[in-house]
Amino acid sequence: MRKWLPLTAVCLGAFMLLVDVTIVTVALPDMARSLHTSFADLQWVMDIYALALAALLLGAGSLADLAGRRKVYLAGLVLFAAASLACGLATGPAVLIACRGLQGIGGAAMYATTMALLSSSYQGRDRGIAFGVWGAVNGAAAAAGPVLGGLLTQHLDWRWIFYVNLPVSALAVFVTLRYVGESRNPHAKGVDVPGMAAFTLAAGAVTYALIRVGDNGWTSTTTLGLFALGALALLAFVLVERRSSRPMLDLALFRSPSFVGIMLGGLLLSGAAFSYLVYASLWLQSVRGMGPVTAGLAFLPMSIAAFLVSAAAGRLLHGASPRLTIGIGMLLIGAGALLQAMVGAGSSWTVLLPGLALAGVGVGLATPSLAATAMAAVPAERGGMAAGAVNTARQLGNALGIAVLGAVFQDKVLAALRASATALADPRTTADALTGGRAAAVIARTAPGQRAAVSQLVHEVFAAGLRQTFLVAGAMGLLGGVVVLLLVRRPAAPAGVPKGGPRQARPSQKPVTAQEAISG
Repeated sequence: MRKWLPLTAVCLGAFMLLVDVTIVTVALPDMARSLHTSFADLQWVMDIYALALAALLLGAGSLADLAGRRKVYLAGLVLFAAASLACGLATGPAVLIACRGLQGIGGAAMYATTMALLSSSYQGRDRGIAFGVWGAVNGAAAAAGPVLGGLLTQHLDWRWIFYVNLPVSALAVFVTLRYVGESRNPHAKGVDVPGMAAFTLAAGAVTYALIRVGDNGWTSTTTLGLFALGALALLAFVLVERRSSRPMLDLALFRSPSFVGIMLGGLLLSGAAFSYLVYASLWLQSVRGMGPVTAGLAFLPMSIAAFLVSAAAGRLLHGASPRLTIGIGMLLIGAGALLQAMVGAGSSWTVLLPGLALAGVGVGLATPSLAATAMAAVPAERGGMAAGAVNTARQLGNALGIAVLGAVFQDKVLAALRASATALADPRTTADALTGGRAAAVIARTAPGQRAAVSQLVHEVFAAGLRQTFLVAGAMGLLGGVVVLLLVRRPAAPAGVPKGGPRQARPSQKPVTAQEAISG
C-alpha cells in the first residue's frame, strides 16, 4: 500500500480544489444573509475562483517544470489552506471574494502539477491505474460538491465549507513531503509572465463588466470602458504571445480548425452546463424554501448521469469520432437547459430533474475526450499545451457563463417587476434583494394584507428570470454543438491503422512535463 501514497497525496489536493468549484453553490443564500451581500457579490464569490484557475493554470505548469512540481504543489496546498481559513473567517463580502481569489491561485498551482506528479511517481500498469483513480476522483468531486456543501451548511454553518479544507490540506502536505519525490524539466525555459498578466486583465475586465451591467447598464461609460479594456488586454496578449520565445499559448495552434472547434466547445460547455446552477440554487432555497442539503441533492441527477455515461462511453463508444461524441454531447447539454425552461411560478423542484439528467448525459459524452481531441489536432510537441488550453477554456467558460447568465437573470427579474401590477416602492431594490437570496425578507417586509400577492409575484418573477437564463444556456449549448460538428475532424490515421479506425497513442513510459500533463 505504501506505493499508492503519492496517488493519495495528489488525489486529496485534486478533490479539494474541484469540490470548491461547486461546494459554494448551495451555500450562497446563507452567505447572502450572513454577510448582507449583493447579487454581484454572490457572482464574484463563484467567479473569482474560476477566473484564477483559468488565468494561471498554464503559467503554473511552466513554473512547476522550472522550479519543481512537488514544490509548486506544496505551495499551492499551503496557500489553498490559508485562503480557506481566511474565507471561513471573513466578516464581509470583499474579504471573502479576495480570499476566494487566493484559493483559486492555490488551486491552479495544485491542478497544474497533479498529473505530472503521478507520471513521475508511477510507471507502466501502475501509471494507468493511478490516472484511472485520479479521473474517478475528479468525477466524484463534481458529484460531491453540492451535497457536501449542503450538509455542512445546514448542520454546521456555511463557513465550514472552507474550514473542512484545513485537515485535508494538512494530511496532503504531510503525505506529499514524506512520499512524493521532486521532479523538474531540465529543458524548461521559464514563465510567460507578460502573457499571464495580459490574459488575466482581459478575462477579469470582461467578467467585471458583465457582473456590473445590472447596475451600470449595457451602454454606460463604465461598462463600455471595461469592455474596451478587456479588448485592449486581449490584443496585448496576442502581441505578447506572437513575440515571446516561451509563449503561454502558441497561437499557431489556432491554425487547426479542429483545435478552434474544441476550444470554443470547451468554453461553451461549462457555461451551458454548469453556470446556471448558481441561480437554480437561489430559486430552490430562497423561493421554494428547500434546505441546503435537499437543494444539493436536487442537482445529483446531472452528476450521476455524467459519471455513468462517461464510464460507459469509454467502453461502448471506443473508436467513435470525437466530433460526434463531443458535438452530440453539446447538443444534449443545450437541450437539457432548454427542457428546464419549463419552470413556472407554481413549479416544484422536480421540474428541473429531466433537464438536469439530459444535460448530465451530454456532459458525460462530451467531456472525457475534449483534451485528447485537442492534443490530436495539433503537432505532438504542442499536445500538452493544447490540453491545458482546453482546460483553461473550460474554467474561463464557467466564469464568463456565471457573469453572462447572471446579467440575463437579473435583467429579466427587474423587467418582470417593473411590468407587474403589484405596487412596489422600488423595483430595483426589490430585484437586488431577490437575486441576492433574500426573497423571504422581501415578503416579510410587506404589509400583511399584501403578502399573498407579493409572494405570488416573487414566484413569478423568479421563474421568469430562470426561464430566460435556461433559454440562453440552452442556446450556448446548441451553438457549441454546431461549432464542434462543423469544425472538428477526425485526425488522419497513421500508417498501419485501418481507415476509419481510432488513432491510438502508445503509452509513454517516461515522465511528462507539467505542461504536457495538464489535461484534466
